[in-house]
Amino acid sequence: MRLKAISCEILYREMCAAVARSPHQVDLEFLPKGLHDLGAKGMLRRLQAALDAVDETRYEAIALGYALCGNGVAGLQARGRPVALPRAHDCITLFLGGKERYLEYFDNHPDTYFKTSGWIERGQNLEQVGADLTHNYSRLTFIEMGVEPDDRFERQTRAEAAELGWAFEKLRGDMSLIERLVGARWDAGDFLVLQPGQRVEPSHDASVIRAE
Repeated sequence: MRLKAISCEILYREMCAAVARSPHQVDLEFLPKGLHDLGAKGMLRRLQAALDAVDETRYEAIALGYALCGNGVAGLQARGRPVALPRAHDCITLFLGGKERYLEYFDNHPDTYFKTSGWIERGQNLEQVGADLTHNYSRLTFIEMGVEPDDRFERQTRAEAAELGWAFEKLRGDMSLIERLVGARWDAGDFLVLQPGQRVEPSHDASVIRAE
């Protein structure tokens, strides 16, 4: 199978590693993290444009490396090929391997700001987030995905936590959801597969998203 994968650049290292191990031929395209700053409607327009630009004569399906992302994918429509995306509220679910593990951790640590190699290289510093948001946090958790070249990202996160006076924790990440996304192993429990003409809609339940 030949797949087109369109992903947020926050997942750059993880997606590249997963594609290297995929049994399928996967062509990767990354979109900037800044799409989140456009708001839900702006993000949707940019994602839809990326989908519409895919040469569907070359691919059997499209894999989308995005979560619901503040309703940024709500309304996204598949054109001539199926589009698969994870059932996830945000990208931390992809780093932790599934929505159940993310929910369990978040319920026990609601004060957590997460860091990964992608968030450090391509995301925002906490200074850019602003005091109006950072006052909600008191813990920095680094998710180690096994794709890091060394411990530089962990050390940077530890130092930032110490400077802020926050707790630090390191979690072992889980590549399985990302690997299944680009491996076309799209079970209904963890993935939504849009058929041509269908749109993504929030489901407001444990399934996160549904086809409309």
